[in-house]
Amino acid sequence: MMEQPNLSYIDSMSGGDKAFEEKLIGIIKKEFPEEKKVYFDNLAAENYKLTAENVHKLKHKISILGLVKSYDVAVNYENNLIDGNTEGKTDFESILQIMTDFLETL
Repeated sequence: MMEQPNLSYIDSMSGGDKAFEEKLIGIIKKEFPEEKKVYFDNLAAENYKLTAENVHKLKHKISILGLVKSYDVAVNYENNLIDGNTEGKTDFESILQIMTDFLETL
């Protein structure tokens, strides 16, 4: 069972400031689909160096959504991509899908 995204990190950052929370969630909802698209484009082009950079950026959103184990998966995948191999791709893309589904509920 994959871990589920949550807002506990955002809650702890905001100190209960709902306006701040909504702004941060808004930014994530705007940027995440764009970053995800660039990731898939670079992966399809087999440009693993750029793909690793995309994973690096997406890692921050994984962290913000409280996905501790998934963050480690992303770190390993990023390192593999730097070495020119895609081991960890399936797990990473499962995380992206879980995040996509979660963000659609907010």
